[in-house]
Amino acid sequence: MRKTETMNADAHLNLETLNHAALKRAMGCFATGIAVVTTQYEGGDFGMTCNSFNTVSLDPPMVLWSVQKTASSHAAFTRSSGYSVSLLAADQRDIAMHFTRGTPAERFSGVATHRLDSGRIVVDGAVAWFDCALDNVVPAGDHDVLIGRVLDFASNDRPALGYLRGQFMELGA
Repeated sequence: MRKTETMNADAHLNLETLNHAALKRAMGCFATGIAVVTTQYEGGDFGMTCNSFNTVSLDPPMVLWSVQKTASSHAAFTRSSGYSVSLLAADQRDIAMHFTRGTPAERFSGVATHRLDSGRIVVDGAVAWFDCALDNVVPAGDHDVLIGRVLDFASNDRPALGYLRGQFMELGA
């Protein structure tokens, strides 16, 4: 590579870094709900916080969320038979943060949960939960999109936990 090509590549990398930060800020303008997604894999429970959950289809009932390819639990989620999604209530901010760190066992420690017939775990007090069979994993940049077929679900009317511009917020009653 010639010197001018190297300098252009470095400038491009710096521009990408700046654009990445600006893009992340811009994407943060879209309010999302906060969920804890769990699975069972090779005899263990895995869980993580996500804000990429969304509806795909009502007939058949399908949902999606995305997991970063470098996440420590990536293999557990992409190779398991399914996952459950607990949409957190407005008063469950601590749970959202709790599922962002620690070992798989530490993430479940001290959190009120119950196990579904599928064997997967949902968070008690969540505004809704969905138990899903993993239908498809779609590579998408630095994430994989996990599309699931809803097998069972429940919901209530409590206010939900939301996220906007890097801040937690209450979403409607």
